[in-house]
Amino acid sequence: MSDQRTLRQNRALHKYFSMLADALNDAGLDMKKTLKPEIEIPWTPENVKNHLWRPIQEAYLTKESTTELETPDVQKVYKVLDRYLAEKHGVSIAFPCDEPPMI
Repeated sequence: MSDQRTLRQNRALHKYFSMLADALNDAGLDMKKTLKPEIEIPWTPENVKNHLWRPIQEAYLTKESTTELETPDVQKVYKVLDRYLAEKHGVSIAFPCDEPPMI
């Protein structure tokens, strides 16, 4: 069993949510264009967490809460989300972390 994610990873994770929300908004990809075509909703860090990150985390790792993530889990989910957004919408944000990425 791996260790639970570090405090540094936790800060980086939430920083990533914020950076990705800004990048998606700057690219004109509001939630409507990315998820629901009926309404225009700007991205927020909390929306990124709940509508992009968490569904991948639950499907891939079967963990409901980000508090359940272990050290390698953060990079696993990030890689899936980053690849999807880069391929589908041309948006890719480097994960903000002082620690080297675990691949």
